Amino acid sequence: MNSTLILLIIALYFGLLLLIAWITGRKHSGNDAFFTGNRKSPWYIVSIGMIGSSLSGVTFVSVPGMVRNIDMTYMQTVFGFFVGYIIIAKVLLPLYYRLQLTSIYSYLNGRIGRRGYKTGASFFLLSKIVGAAARLYLVVLILQAYVFEAWHIPFGVTVVISLFLVWLYTFRSGIKTIVWTDTMQAVCLVAMLVVIIWQLKDRMGLDFGGMVQTIAASPHFRIFEFGDWHSTQHFAKQFFSGIFITIVMTGLDQDMMQKNLSCRSLKDAQKNMYIYGFAFAPINFFFLSLGVLLLTFAAQQQIALPVLNDDILPLFCTSGILGDSILVFFVIGIIAAAFSSADSALTALTTSFCVDILDIEKEEARQAKRTRLKVHLLISVLFVFIILAFKAVNNRSVIDAIYMIASYTYGPLLGLFAFGLFTNKRPNDNYVPYICIASPLLCFTASYLAKQYIGYTFGYEMLMLNGAITFAGLSVTSQQIRR
Repeated sequence: MNSTLILLIIALYFGLLLLIAWITGRKHSGNDAFFTGNRKSPWYIVSIGMIGSSLSGVTFVSVPGMVRNIDMTYMQTVFGFFVGYIIIAKVLLPLYYRLQLTSIYSYLNGRIGRRGYKTGASFFLLSKIVGAAARLYLVVLILQAYVFEAWHIPFGVTVVISLFLVWLYTFRSGIKTIVWTDTMQAVCLVAMLVVIIWQLKDRMGLDFGGMVQTIAASPHFRIFEFGDWHSTQHFAKQFFSGIFITIVMTGLDQDMMQKNLSCRSLKDAQKNMYIYGFAFAPINFFFLSLGVLLLTFAAQQQIALPVLNDDILPLFCTSGILGDSILVFFVIGIIAAAFSSADSALTALTTSFCVDILDIEKEEARQAKRTRLKVHLLISVLFVFIILAFKAVNNRSVIDAIYMIASYTYGPLLGLFAFGLFTNKRPNDNYVPYICIASPLLCFTASYLAKQYIGYTFGYEMLMLNGAITFAGLSVTSQQIRR
């Protein structure tokens, strides 16, 4: 495939993003537009765009590959996601809209205390910037290896250009622009997924019915696991963990909630959450089905698969096995998934740092806008340095460790919000930072000891334990609120 054509497609793609940014930001570029979209975003546009934000570039390549090891049992977690979305719509969204929040962590200020508020926001900032940079790094690696290497473009230049483009179409109007650009990118992502599945079906000589039968007959078409309690894929662990993962990584995540808070009303935001949650299950099913087809085709054609699961889909899309044209669709899908996640993270980090750390809402409007622009640029530069640091380490196991650490940091947020919502006590604010730091450390210790002495491996349920320890620590240091 001609690398010039691929670069031209990428240029046209970003040209379209910049056009959308210009249209949405030409009349509204203040902080209200950046942080809340002037609270006028159409709910159905937000709903579609959230799909793109949820499915990062890593998801695009990882979910099909995970089928080799755990079959389609990831769907058990996805079913839990939907229940989590309902809880968010019924419990958290009414709270956020009633308080008219810009940053959701502002809730902790009045309910837990100032130190608890700053601690919760800091946990989000740390986990989000490291996690988002790690996801973008892995995608930039793929683009560098299969596209930009042919032009002898250094990795550092690729990173700078990528972040500059994201900054360029988000710096004026932030969330007001992103709800529209993410919608375009979500449509591109799903379209590319369908194209790749269809191309693979044709290569296997199957019609639609034959494709369905092939997937259903595969030994990897195993969705439920009820037998082995020690397995991290047991239904109870996966389903209930999916509920709490959604509550924490969507309902307690500024990145995802910022879009919802830009809707015109609570009712619109709830409709958005229901539709988004309903659509998320079939999209993940398609990704897993793609993984089943890839493994089946590899077995039929005796194609040697790479050691890393994340390399399976890139192998088929970049080696010509599925035809030369599939590389173009793969690149578009990767870009759509990666940058719809990166732009949302960059905007959410800017919002949280400005509102939660700098108290920007106390500044005069013109000064507040200048502060926001500086923070937005600073975080973009920080992204570049973190990604280059990952490249210097050049070890994917380190990236996996970073993801694990980031997953631990959401537990304290779960404990803080649960304590605020379901008790009428107030903790000693001086102790809150220490409790939130101790909880992940205790969870890590418990995980290590459980594996060493009883052979039990914690999965996603660690999030629930983490939140419970934080909740318990807050309870011990709390007293009843006088009314």
